[in-house]
Amino acid sequence: MRIARFVVDAEPQYGLVEGEADNPQADSEDLEVVVLHGDPFFQGIQPTATRHRLADVRLVAPIIPRSKIVGVGRNWADHASELGNAVPDSPQFFLKPNTSVVGPGEPVTLPSWSDQISYEAELAVVIGTICKDVPAERVDDVVFGYTVGNDLTARDAQKSDLQWARAKGFDGACPLGPWIETGLSSADTEDLGIRMELDGAVVQDGRTSGMVFGVKEIVSAVSQAFTLLPGDVILTGTPAGVGLVEGGQRTEATVEGIGTLTTVFRR
Repeated sequence: MRIARFVVDAEPQYGLVEGEADNPQADSEDLEVVVLHGDPFFQGIQPTATRHRLADVRLVAPIIPRSKIVGVGRNWADHASELGNAVPDSPQFFLKPNTSVVGPGEPVTLPSWSDQISYEAELAVVIGTICKDVPAERVDDVVFGYTVGNDLTARDAQKSDLQWARAKGFDGACPLGPWIETGLSSADTEDLGIRMELDGAVVQDGRTSGMVFGVKEIVSAVSQAFTLLPGDVILTGTPAGVGLVEGGQRTEATVEGIGTLTTVFRR
């Protein structure tokens, strides 16, 4: 199932996206959204009788984490290599605030203090229940679903600052969407295609089989460091091919089996 968050008549709501299962485009004429009763993270998935054409509503970020976004650094050997970094022996974490989240198609204003904002297409894990010290074999029990992330990074600040808080956490630094796919298991995520297009040109093209640590290892390790809450998001890292964006450009991050996340940039 694909769980979206959308706005219609100025009211944010959750919905179940129905239509052509293999079509990743959020603006497809073939897709509809069935309104859900309440918050599916706390009330379960309860469809109502109300539905809309997806083209008639505005998608927003499928989740605004109540607690945190945890990023995993240097989790692809090719990406670590292109930045001149060694592959870590264990998962390495950083945090993004929930104010960094924007939804599909929402503009990101590039910060005035950086000239080097970089895109990073990523598989994002969405946690569904409060948990701590989760064994790898129990990870599927705590995952609500998966979405697409774009881990925007200010490379100049990442190099100059002692911590990555500013480089990774500025407003708009975490586009998420277009929806949450709940039909995948952690085993299904072991070999998914991840692609990033910049103004229509493919700049990243990898498969999750290239990750150093898989979803089970990552979620288990994150839960040893932090108590995870419903709606928390874990970004699992990016393949090689990262580059810079400028105002007026557009990225499209696609994860196979989930969908495409579009982000536009402005100065």
